Amino acid sequence: MGDATSIQQRLAAAAVAALCALAGAACQGSAQADSQASDPPSSTSTVPQPQFTITPSDGSRRVRPDARIRVHVANATLTDISIRGGGASLTDLPAATGTAWRTRQTLHTGTRYIIHATALDQSGNTVTATTSFRTLVPKRTVRMTIFEGYNETYGVGMPVMLNFSQPVTRKAAVERALQLRSSKPVVGAWHWDDDSNLEFRPRNYWPAHTRVHFTGNLNGVETAPGVWGTHTLRQQFTIGRSLIAVASTSSHHVRIYLERKLFGDWPISSGKPGDDTPNGTYLSINKHNPERMVGPGYDLEVPFSVRFTWSGDYLHDAFWSVNEQGFTNVSHGCINLSPANAETYYNMSVPGDPVTVTDSPRGGVLGNGWTAWFLSWKDWWHGSALHRAVRVGPNGSTLVKPSKLHHHGKPSPLGAPAEGNSDPA
Repeated sequence: MGDATSIQQRLAAAAVAALCALAGAACQGSAQADSQASDPPSSTSTVPQPQFTITPSDGSRRVRPDARIRVHVANATLTDISIRGGGASLTDLPAATGTAWRTRQTLHTGTRYIIHATALDQSGNTVTATTSFRTLVPKRTVRMTIFEGYNETYGVGMPVMLNFSQPVTRKAAVERALQLRSSKPVVGAWHWDDDSNLEFRPRNYWPAHTRVHFTGNLNGVETAPGVWGTHTLRQQFTIGRSLIAVASTSSHHVRIYLERKLFGDWPISSGKPGDDTPNGTYLSINKHNPERMVGPGYDLEVPFSVRFTWSGDYLHDAFWSVNEQGFTNVSHGCINLSPANAETYYNMSVPGDPVTVTDSPRGGVLGNGWTAWFLSWKDWWHGSALHRAVRVGPNGSTLVKPSKLHHHGKPSPLGAPAEGNSDPA
């Protein structure tokens, strides 16, 4: 009996010891897990490296001048881009911001360009990239010339007249490459007479005493397939005082307006029936004293002659018809003046002075003289490939839709000629 009790006591003690051992094992395992969780991670983070992409690619050759230079950067922000070509830095470049950038202007032909791009990476460090390429040297070229002479003076009707040595088929590209600057603001438009001749004319006559600067950025412009401009043309000239002549073939008088005021109302004799002086607003072209005039039954040296048509119409001294001047038309098409009046007009006249002929049964012919003012303003700007007007001022010129312009009607004949001025009476 005592032995049985002793055995039971020993078994109970062993069970308690086992339970304590199990509890101790559980407590020890939980401490080890906490210790492992508190250890710092062993891996480290990295900043992405900037990557530049520049086109045309480095070392490219025969790049088209109308290609756009593009710069893109990944993992950074652009801060500055400079481009050098032909020994000079390009100006008027867009600001370098964000991650993408491109040029707007046309490049020059046969020129090596160097691009230097700067950016800030995500850590605020400056990173750079430099590339270079070369534009093509064209096999076929075109040359643009301007009629106006350096610092010469012209009348208020004078158009800017350009000529191209090769026919132009990409007319819109040429118009975008042209810039005008004037000391007094004007609105005008370009007009193509044909594929080789382009003119700019204001909507109304130029303001008197205006300085005009022209820049033709033709270098790098493809004027026809495979034909490229290779030069930049610059010129400056002056619009002088306003001198406007209006001759009536029916009243046999010409009114001369100087600086927008009536200066003279002179008797004339214009073309006799069959040789009628044609209607239209022309421009004085040139003058000679004397001018040799040859025609049926005459060969004369005529004093104080100012030409206004290619076919041979002048305002000139006609001492032989003074008795008919103011009463009847006896000339072969010219406007006859007295010697004193012819000399006065001759001395004042410069190329581009408006000469309007009215009341004739004969209509003027477009192109027989400088006939830009035969056309209405609408017909004029419709001759632009862009169908845009051009707003010109001291800071340059910008293209504008004609419908956006305010209409400022100016009285004929001092502000502008009447529409349909070349139609027969």
